[in-house]
Amino acid sequence: MEVDEETGAEVKLEKAKITLNDCLACSGCITSAESVLITQQSQQEVYSILQQNQDCRKLGLHNEVKCVVVSVSPQARASLAAKYNLSALLTAQKLTAFFHKIGCDFVFDTSFSRDFSLVETQRKIVMRYRSKSALPMLASACPGWICYAEKTHGAYILPYISTTKSPQQIMGSLVKDLFARKLDKTPDQIYHVSVMPCYDKKLEASREDFYNDLYKTRDVDCVLSTSEVDAMLETEGVNLSDINAADLDGLAGAGELVSHAGGGSGGYLEHVLRHAARELFGLQLNELTFKTLRNEDFKEVSVQHDGVVVLQFASAYGFRNIQNLVQKLKRGKCKYDFVEVMACPSGCLNGGGQLRPQDDESSKELIRRLGGIYASVATRLPEDNPAVETLYREWLGGRDGVKAAALLHTTYHAVNKTVNALNIKW
Repeated sequence: MEVDEETGAEVKLEKAKITLNDCLACSGCITSAESVLITQQSQQEVYSILQQNQDCRKLGLHNEVKCVVVSVSPQARASLAAKYNLSALLTAQKLTAFFHKIGCDFVFDTSFSRDFSLVETQRKIVMRYRSKSALPMLASACPGWICYAEKTHGAYILPYISTTKSPQQIMGSLVKDLFARKLDKTPDQIYHVSVMPCYDKKLEASREDFYNDLYKTRDVDCVLSTSEVDAMLETEGVNLSDINAADLDGLAGAGELVSHAGGGSGGYLEHVLRHAARELFGLQLNELTFKTLRNEDFKEVSVQHDGVVVLQFASAYGFRNIQNLVQKLKRGKCKYDFVEVMACPSGCLNGGGQLRPQDDESSKELIRRLGGIYASVATRLPEDNPAVETLYREWLGGRDGVKAAALLHTTYHAVNKTVNALNIKW
């Protein structure tokens, strides 16, 4: 309520609505359901679509029924597995059964789309290293980091960021283009939900870069956090442990659960470093030895060839380390060729949308347990996935074609600072 200064009467204020595009990715209000209304990025919206599908079927309007596709990230799966004391595979199978039961049509694992993200990042670092341009390359999978870079450092920092889309958005391309064609549907006839460990993934999905003007649809229509999926389980009155396992769905071929070696944020540093060492210097790297710098979230690793350091990579998690990295870059004192950058301390396994510790378990203990579950899945090099090579050829028309650039890469936009905090009337 607000009191009118002239009449003294109380006036009811309209409820404020803040769009995702307004967010600064500060990890403050965006994680609070009380202060931000995310009207198109919630489980309520998913339930609304499922109800619309039921209504259309009852009325015989089958052409208006949307195909509902759910993409689940490995980090979100690990978080649910930890809560319900399940293996990663059983969790994936039971989640598939759960989403099918409530009316979703297909459930995919984003490790498949991460294959493309890793392959493209690997290719681009080799190209940049050989041309000695825009180094260090900064990883682009974290939307919180991207938002911070665009709104805080603008045009200076953006050329260093990899243009490769994140696994979520590449899955959006796969679902709304490749899979839609496979089903003989247009992109707007598919409703694509992703399950992610991070609220900032909602920001990413809302970017105009990932909106199809022709069909008036987004590549990812709705992002649910891990905790929101757990809330859906509670709404349905089911315990994930009690659900019968179902066969996994496959986007290209039979469903399988395969992950990538390396850290819990996707293994970008490890995969890109090994690929660069092999392609640039003919080196096959075995065990990687990391050096911890200021804290556990800032590490570096180097590769020597003929006694000379030829590659230097690092990982920087959390905004404190990101700010230090950016300052080094601006001062011309950044020695790295590639940096895996993540906004959350401890990386994606510790995302803001993950389930919190239970009972007497500490956050560190939970993260350690999540890391074990995450690493328990069999791994494969992304370039060793035969479906990836097939799709590069048959879906994208080659690695260097226009379609590959459009569906696997994106652009960034410096945000002009038009508001000075000193000028705001609080």
